[in-house]
Amino acid sequence: MCGIAGFIGQYPQPIEQLKNMAEAILHRGPDDQGVWFDKEHKVGLSHARLSILDLSSAGHQPMSSASERFVIVFNGEIYNHNQLRTELDVLETRQWNGHSDTETLLAAIEQWGLEATLKKATGMFAVALWDKQKKVLSIARDRMGEKPLYYGWIDGKFVFASELKAIKKVPGFTHAVDRNSLAVFLRYNSIPAPYSIYKDIYKLEPGCIASICHGERSVEKSYYWSLSNVVESGKSAMFMGSSKEAVDQLELVLMNAVALQMDADVPLGAFLSGGVDSSTIVALMQSQSETKVKTFSIGFDVELFNEAEYAKAVAKHLGTEHYEMYASSHDALNVIPSLPEIYDEPFADSSQIPTYLVSKIAKEKVTVSLSGDAGDELFAGYNRYSFSNELWNKISWLPIPMRNLAKKAITSASPEAWSKAASFFIKSKGGHWGDKLYKGASILDCKNLDELYLRLVSQIDHPEEWLVEATEYPTALTQNKSAFNYLSPIERMMVYDMLGYLPTDILTKVDRAAMSVSLETRVPLLDPNVIQYAVSLPMDFKIREGVSKWVLREVLYKHVPKELIERPKMGFGVPLAEWLRGPLRDWGECLLDEQRLSNEGYFNVSIVRDKWMEHLSGRRNWHHQLWNVLMFQAWLEQNK
Repeated sequence: MCGIAGFIGQYPQPIEQLKNMAEAILHRGPDDQGVWFDKEHKVGLSHARLSILDLSSAGHQPMSSASERFVIVFNGEIYNHNQLRTELDVLETRQWNGHSDTETLLAAIEQWGLEATLKKATGMFAVALWDKQKKVLSIARDRMGEKPLYYGWIDGKFVFASELKAIKKVPGFTHAVDRNSLAVFLRYNSIPAPYSIYKDIYKLEPGCIASICHGERSVEKSYYWSLSNVVESGKSAMFMGSSKEAVDQLELVLMNAVALQMDADVPLGAFLSGGVDSSTIVALMQSQSETKVKTFSIGFDVELFNEAEYAKAVAKHLGTEHYEMYASSHDALNVIPSLPEIYDEPFADSSQIPTYLVSKIAKEKVTVSLSGDAGDELFAGYNRYSFSNELWNKISWLPIPMRNLAKKAITSASPEAWSKAASFFIKSKGGHWGDKLYKGASILDCKNLDELYLRLVSQIDHPEEWLVEATEYPTALTQNKSAFNYLSPIERMMVYDMLGYLPTDILTKVDRAAMSVSLETRVPLLDPNVIQYAVSLPMDFKIREGVSKWVLREVLYKHVPKELIERPKMGFGVPLAEWLRGPLRDWGECLLDEQRLSNEGYFNVSIVRDKWMEHLSGRRNWHHQLWNVLMFQAWLEQNK
């Protein structure tokens, strides 16, 4: 795992400029740094290295190919690089300098070209490659967007980097906020590719190669991999075997993916929450390890948000070397001032806080940690999938005028009044039934299931109303949806999440949190063979008799007793609503000060202040929406 950066353009001191860019992302690669500059064509590459494979100088970057035609900087891991080496050795006798995957990648590019090599490669990565012969700079990103890559134009010069921190070091960078990106952020908690928070700076899309010819201003894009194509292929070749065959085949595919991702020349472990996904990955790791796998979990002093006891029970059964940290509210709150620096652009999934804390304790023992991310998207684990589908089936037969009447009736009383009424019949704590009823009312006038799902996953349903002079950019959930009409409703939701929520929120959250402490994370469930197999499975293998992730659970139950796993799904979160009324109140009031909001000119002041005061009063919970605003405000304070 590393950080990469570079440019095409004339700078007074190009070597110093490259060093400054690498220095800005040193947390991504503290073990070694390097720069390379082509004086004739004004092309510069810089690299900050976190040594994982081949810790010797043979893995130093930027690295030139054997023929000297190509120069590369590479962030990530190619898990099947040993297989690629074997294939290359059959074609041509060669002398390898070391055993790094970067050297393998360069040799493969010389043999097959960049696009063909990336199609063969199994891994997570961001790559920049200069072709001296064609005078073309190419940048590329892995299939699902595990590793970040930003690019854009500053004063007519092309720049790129793993994080915005490096791009901010380029002379002429203006810090101009893209208000349309801000609108997208308010809806989704984060900003999806190709957008970024800054004007003229973009994220490269997953599975994409962007090429820039020397002396030209245009960027040509091509896609070496497409989730849409994989889903279509999976539907045309559906799995036809029995339930047992489906479970056995998934276990085999996952076992192979985990084995590939356990390859490292440094200490390796795994995050363990005690849920289905992380427990499956740890179980398969331990079954293939001769030593105890190191596992890590985070616990909280608030019972509603604490999964540490479940993780400890799974770790004990599997026999891992388990480490846990019980974080107090004070520990979690201390992280908040660092979030704008860690995430580099506004990011408002509040589980970023425990993610950072568990990464920090893992880094004390290991340099690489595997995670169970992507299980929900691949195997229909989110409750909202079934909920949305069932809700739509119940309301879709009603004419919209009748639904509008029902919506009006519900909203005629306050959420607080509904919660009080519900308390006479429902004794559970923390229900916030009025908020939930209002959320349900907000979707009654939806015209179709896709619109209903968009509203359910939107933190702010009409972000343009909260902002000044902003027009929300289109995303996977708001455009080109007809491309997935051949899928069932739940399958469409899963694809939307794999295109949007997974790379934009989940993978971003983990990458930035882990890399801020120089920890590499790996996601076995995103192995392309796992993805291909998962999309080929009929829905009955994913949701069976109301049980989500059925086939993945059955794999897990071969290794872990069912009673250690089966419990209501718990989010990886924090008690945000209470914090904003308590220890974070003064912090929030400062950032949401009426005069401050007015002077900065991004938000509709009356809407933000009304929601803030209503939340503080306890009449309504607006913590999710306000957290988005607060994370932008905190980011803006550090990036003016």
